Order: sequence, then structure tokens, then C-alpha cells
Amino acid sequence: MRENDRVTSATRQPWTPAAALPPRLIATDLDGTLLRDDKSVSPRTVAALAAAEEAGIEVFFVTGRPARWMDVVSDHVHGHGLAICGNGAAVVDLHGGAGTHRFVKVRELARENALHATRLLREAAPGTVFAVEQTFGFHQEPDYPHLHMETPDNLRPAEELLAADGPGADQPVLKILAYHPDLDPDAFLTLARVAVGDRANVTRSSPSALLELSGPGVSKASTLALCCAERGISQEEVVAFGDMPNDVEMLTWAGQSYAMGNAHPDVIAAASGRTVANNEDGVAVVIERMLAERT
Repeated sequence: MRENDRVTSATRQPWTPAAALPPRLIATDLDGTLLRDDKSVSPRTVAALAAAEEAGIEVFFVTGRPARWMDVVSDHVHGHGLAICGNGAAVVDLHGGAGTHRFVKVRELARENALHATRLLREAAPGTVFAVEQTFGFHQEPDYPHLHMETPDNLRPAEELLAADGPGADQPVLKILAYHPDLDPDAFLTLARVAVGDRANVTRSSPSALLELSGPGVSKASTLALCCAERGISQEEVVAFGDMPNDVEMLTWAGQSYAMGNAHPDVIAAASGRTVANNEDGVAVVIERMLAERT
């Protein structure tokens, strides 16, 4: 989940790491990676994804987006149609289209952990405001800015939103969003990781100072690893793509990984290869070459 913005200058020529095993699964981030900046999936990318599935390679969309924001790719579902949403907090079946997504797996953030993390983060960074993401609900504090192009279900302090009898008490919490109006995004991320410790996994996917807190050990990488283990797919058989810090663990875990030409410096350092920017169809470029090498 990120806003449209370039992070670094694009790399014009992709570089490919040597493949130890033929790939069996492609794991791709969406915003800033598979999607162009206008949130579209180019015809070239649609064709590349379909060709990969036809060749027997599964495709997983792995994103910070909640399930209700997956309409951008629901029309391009092939084969299994599964997506990892909320930075690993949920596995969702996209078959059926908008409004009918089914949660296959949920890895929640315990309310006790969430309350403790919000308190620690307020102490460490005064002025931080919060929103709460659930399976079927979105709630925020009154001072949380209008960042997500949707109307929240409730406007209350985080302590009330996360109370045992608070709004959506019958639904698991998938993640907490923490926004600071003044701090540098990377500095805020470092500060939050120190302050929160092992009570939650802290990352970011936006160019603004907006952090995403999930359950301890919950990340794109850990949920992807679970999904691959269920399918008998090793990490060496996974090819991953990403552009922001919430992709770092996944790119480090996968046997082959690519930082987009517009990627954050931490992503470039974590990936084993690079491709061109999202607006230049960097994911499709790699898939096309990968499939050509199989023939």
C-alpha cells in the first residue's frame, strides 16, 4: 500500500541473477511494482502473467493492500487466484470479483499487542495518530488524515477502537496504521521498530511517514513461506518483485528477487537482481525473459 511517488531514479537495463532451480511461483508486490503509477495493469503485464500461469508457474499477488482494494487485479486472476494481503496478515481468494473475496488464512495482531504498541509509539513519537484495519472494517482516530480514499467506519481514539468491546470486536485486527505529520519516513520506521520491539512487526510502503504494524513475525515473507510449504514449493523456486521496505523480507527470502528501477535503496540492497521501473513493465520484462529461457 503506497502513494504514487518515485523513490529512486530508474535503472534502464535489468540485471538477472543466475537461477539455481526453475521457478514454480512468482510473488509480486502491486503498487510501485506490478501496477503502473496510474494503478493500471498494462496489457504487456497481463499477457506476461497469463503466459506464466499457462507455463505452470503460479502467480501470487503479495501486497500491503487490504482485500477490499484488490479490484485492481481481480480481472487478471488466473489459476488459483490467491493473494497475500495486509503485508501477510491475510490470504484471500480473489475468485468471484469485487465484494466477494474470501479469507483463506488470517494472521491477526492481538489487541493486547496493538494497544501496547500504540502506547509505546505515542510516547516515542508524540503526534502519531492511528487507524485500525480489520478483515471487514476500517476505523481511525479523528486526527488521522484522509489518506486512503475511503470513509472510516468509526472515528474514535485508538484505545477505544482496540478495546475488547470496541467497534468490530468480533473481527480480527489485521494491522495498525501509524501516521506522523512531521517525521522523515525512514527515521520514523527506525524509531518505531526500536520502540515497539517484538510486540509487532513494523514496516512501511508509503513515501510518507505512514507505518504498518502487523502481528509479531507476520510479514509478506513469512506468509508466502507458509503458502509455498503447503504447495511443496521451496524458496529457491520462488521469484519475487518489490519496491518498498515492506518487500525487503520477501525479496531476501526468495531464491530470485528483483528490485524495481524505482525501488527504495533498502530494497535494492536486499534483492538479488534489478529490473526496470513499474511504468516500464519491469515485472513483465523479467517474466518474458524467464519464459524464453525455458524453451
